[in-house]
Amino acid sequence: MDTEKKSNSKILIGIIALLILGIGIASYFIFSQKTQIDELQQESVLNKQQLEDEYESLSMQYEGFKLNIKNDSLLQKLTNEQTKVQRLLEELKTVKAENKAEISRLNKELATLRQILKSYIAQIDSLNRANAQLRQEKQEITNKYQETSRTLNQVTQQKQDLTEKVTKAAKLDATNISVQATNSKGKVQKKINKVEQLIINFTITKNITAEPGERTIYARIMKPDDDVLTKSRANTFPYENGNINYSIKRVIEYGGEEVGVTMYWNVEEYLMPGTYRVDIFADGSRIGSRSFSLEN
Repeated sequence: MDTEKKSNSKILIGIIALLILGIGIASYFIFSQKTQIDELQQESVLNKQQLEDEYESLSMQYEGFKLNIKNDSLLQKLTNEQTKVQRLLEELKTVKAENKAEISRLNKELATLRQILKSYIAQIDSLNRANAQLRQEKQEITNKYQETSRTLNQVTQQKQDLTEKVTKAAKLDATNISVQATNSKGKVQKKINKVEQLIINFTITKNITAEPGERTIYARIMKPDDDVLTKSRANTFPYENGNINYSIKRVIEYGGEEVGVTMYWNVEEYLMPGTYRVDIFADGSRIGSRSFSLEN
C-alpha cells in the first residue's frame, strides 16, 4: 500500500512539474508576443509621425517655391497642390497608427505628390532660365541703348560745338570805330552846345565764312547817364531774348569783303557833357563798341 502511495506521489509531482513548466513556457510566449506587439505599435506610431513630418516638409517646400514665382498660372497650380498636401496631412492625423492600409495609401499619395512637385520644379527652373535670358537680353538692349544715347549725345554736342564755332566764325566784326561831333556843315566841334550831328564811322572786316547778303546794322548811342539816344521808344531790335532801343539803323550789302559804314545822328535833344558810348550790332550780336567824350 505504501509502495502504491509513493508511486502516485511521484506521478503527481511529475504532473505538477509539467504544469509549471507549461505555464512558464506559455508565459514566456505571451510576454514575447506582447513585446513584439508593443514594438510593432511603437514602430507604427513612429512611421506615422515620420509620414506626417514628410507631409509638413512637402507643404513647406511648396510654400517656399510660391514665394519666388511671378507666373500666375503656375502659382495657382502650386497653391492647389499645397492645399491637397495639407488636406491629406489633416486626414493622416485622424488615421490610427495601426491602420496599415490607410498609412500605406497616404504614403503612396505622398510619393505621387513628390513626383508632381518635381515636375513643377522643372517648370520653375525652365522659367528661371527663361527669365534670366530675358533679363540678360534686356540688359544688353539697355546697354546698347545707353551706348547709342551716349554716342548720340556726343554727336549732338559735337554738332553744337561745331555750330557755335561756325556761328562765331561767321560773326561780323566792326573795327576802326570813330565818332565825330560836327556842326551842320560837317566841321568838328569841341564845344557840346555847337554840336549838331554825330558821325559814326567803322569798318566791317572781311569774313568769307559769313553768309553774303543784306545786313541791318544798328548803332546804339549811350549817354553818360546810361540812357540811349533814340528818336522813338518804338525803335527796337531783338537782342539776347529781348528787345532794346537803337539810335540809328542802316541796311548794307555784305559779300564777305571789307566794307566801310558811316552812320549819322542829328542832334535834336539836349546833350549833357561826359563820356558817351556807341555800340554796333548786327545779326543779334554786338560786333563793336567805342567810347567818346563831349565837353562844355
